[in-house]
Amino acid sequence: MKLIAPSILSADFANLEKEVKAVAAAGADWIHVDVMDGHFVPNITIGIPVVASLKKISPLPLDVHLMIEKPEKYLDGFLKAGSDWLTIHVESTNEVETCLRRIREFGSKAGLTLRPGTSVEKVLPYLHLCDLLLVMTVEPGFGGQSFMEDQVAKITRLRQEIKKQNLSTLIEVDGGVSDKTLPHLRDADVLVAGSYVFKNDYAKAISTLKN
Repeated sequence: MKLIAPSILSADFANLEKEVKAVAAAGADWIHVDVMDGHFVPNITIGIPVVASLKKISPLPLDVHLMIEKPEKYLDGFLKAGSDWLTIHVESTNEVETCLRRIREFGSKAGLTLRPGTSVEKVLPYLHLCDLLLVMTVEPGFGGQSFMEDQVAKITRLRQEIKKQNLSTLIEVDGGVSDKTLPHLRDADVLVAGSYVFKNDYAKAISTLKN
């Protein structure tokens, strides 16, 4: 059974507490929080204060995805705000190892991700420091995009490497996740879904993805 992390990017921002509690009641496992800075990706979303507010009301762990340049400058802020899982982009910093170690030292779970155009080889040297590897199956920056089937090979490759190194790293997939793309996601452990959950019956959508 897969873990489901609804992305609040597709939620009603005027009623975030209600939305978070509703998907929790509908069977979600984590809450996925997309942080964008307008530089690393061409969009701006939310920051540290919103994560801190979500932490106060969320019955579920916060899965925070930093789509920001130089995440090392902001790690402590996001960690103190309550990020249970904190994911950075391999392309966003020259201090990947330092960032991953810092997240783990704090007591949170460290995640690493890559854009669709980045080779999977870029994340492999850091595998042993990752609790989570996120495969983007859309270009990061906007919700509601179509699933990029050519990214599935990365999921397969990562599963092989994790097995080979005897690690317990989870593979998460984000982008265009729905009942239609589910057959491609057999090797994934965690599915991030925005539109598919929030634009349908929450419980039905989550149950379909889980099973």
